[in-house]
Amino acid sequence: MSFDGVMTRAVIHECAEQLANGRISKIYQPYKTELIFTIRANGQNHSLLLSANANFARAHLTAEKYDNPSVPPMFCMLLRKHLEGGIIRSIKQDQLDRIIHLDITNKDELGDEKERRLIIEIMGRHSNIMLIDPETQVIIDSIKHVRLDQSSYRTVGPGQVYKRPPEQLKMDLTAATEDDVLKRIDFNAGKLAGQLVDQFAGLSPLLSNEIVFQAGMANRETLPKAFMSVLAPILRHDYQPEMVITDKKEYFSSIPLTHVEGKRLSFPSISALLDRYFYGKAERDRVRQQAFDLERFLRNEWQKNKRKLKKLRKTLTDADQAAVYQKSGELLTANLYQIKKGDSSVDVIDYYAEDGQTMTIELDPRKSPSDNAQAYFKRYNKAKKSILAVQQQLTLTEKEMDYLDGLLQQMDSASPRDLQEIREELMEEGYIKRKQSKKPHKKKKEVKPQLERYVSTTGLEFLVGKNNTQNEYLTNRMARQDEIWFHTKDIPGSHVVIRSTEPDEQTIKEAATVAAFFSKARLSSSVPVDYTRIRHVKKPNGAKPGYVTYDSQTTVFVTPDEDQVMSLRAK
Repeated sequence: MSFDGVMTRAVIHECAEQLANGRISKIYQPYKTELIFTIRANGQNHSLLLSANANFARAHLTAEKYDNPSVPPMFCMLLRKHLEGGIIRSIKQDQLDRIIHLDITNKDELGDEKERRLIIEIMGRHSNIMLIDPETQVIIDSIKHVRLDQSSYRTVGPGQVYKRPPEQLKMDLTAATEDDVLKRIDFNAGKLAGQLVDQFAGLSPLLSNEIVFQAGMANRETLPKAFMSVLAPILRHDYQPEMVITDKKEYFSSIPLTHVEGKRLSFPSISALLDRYFYGKAERDRVRQQAFDLERFLRNEWQKNKRKLKKLRKTLTDADQAAVYQKSGELLTANLYQIKKGDSSVDVIDYYAEDGQTMTIELDPRKSPSDNAQAYFKRYNKAKKSILAVQQQLTLTEKEMDYLDGLLQQMDSASPRDLQEIREELMEEGYIKRKQSKKPHKKKKEVKPQLERYVSTTGLEFLVGKNNTQNEYLTNRMARQDEIWFHTKDIPGSHVVIRSTEPDEQTIKEAATVAAFFSKARLSSSVPVDYTRIRHVKKPNGAKPGYVTYDSQTTVFVTPDEDQVMSLRAK
């Protein structure tokens, strides 16, 4: 994991500089394992994110906005009771582990000062956040409870005495010298990066690989020097946060990663780097967990319609026999004189063929010649009607698949709030049944959808709808007639509206890029995006949510770029 002891050290240094002696004014728990502290320090408000997420555990300052539940969880309520209004006295790292101690002084109900310690352990699926009494080391409560049957080493919960994670018996990286590297590394055993991780606390495989890479031909002379060279800026807190994006993976580090080839992004602070790296990933992870059943339902519905489409097309192919039935009836009528009741077939001249060749027509021996001709006309009329019905069903099925395709695309970039709106839409459309409640159903107060806001490099605002509810509100209710509307051409995607009637070319290109990014073509290049004025965008009567038609459009081609989109997003 890249969030190693060194990254923890960098985060603590940054937070200590900005939050020391700050007052905790608000505490929120937007998600099950994540907390947001609003802290007033140095004349401004800061947001501190603490996460015990099994896949994306971390701690850093954040500029992102998180939705908060209307009813705060119990752990959040407890933290508010003990910590809101408190002063942060210190932010420290426990040795060089991924363990952070926040020591806070606050007053209780009687006005007496109380010391509290918030411990954040960043350890993958074992990550946790605990509030303890530093005097007795007793846990007041934790964001995750660990029972004895879950861990034989320690239990975590109210009333338990806090026990730190097992010692790893590694050397403190910040106290190491070249001699320590020589003593602890077996150069004949190979796998030097792995040995560095095993011997020195705080090192991740990523940082160890960087040391070995900088050593070149790693040996007893070059490796210790490379070790100290990489360590030097870390010791003096001279961080250069960067993210490297390769075809397969994204990496983040507090120092430059010279051994990784890819697109490099630099950041002004450690927290800005972590915000960029984790925000979208953690959001998508939460959506995947919350939306597993919903996504499976949508994919099953899509596959069901795909099978239906295949059957309808086969039916349409079979129905093409209508012309043959009509011709057979007409040829039989023209040749009634040569047919006798009891004949099972008859060969007649095909007047419709250019060369006048003979055609064999099957007959029902039980029927008269005239009845056989009428039977073919009946089959012709039935097939003709079938073609009309099948064509209608084909159109409806294709529209249904487009609708489901759009919803699946929206799931890819949905936030938990967006997800709820999608679920609500499926209930309104009758795809999902509402849960029956014993309480009388109260009509919910209409809440305006929250749209994502972007600002172009020239300062113009544009808004994005990330699901059908938001798209309809943005396009049909909020946007003004001469504002500029965007959508990917013939590709499921978001509606985007520039809040201007005469935007510049740069803003048009950037809005188109955002529209392409929030579409099914987000990983493609040269994506066609149409734009027109709102007055030219219409929703047909009876159309599915989010569906519109438009004209008088201009098409531009853009290549979606996540970093560009993130940079335009209003904080």
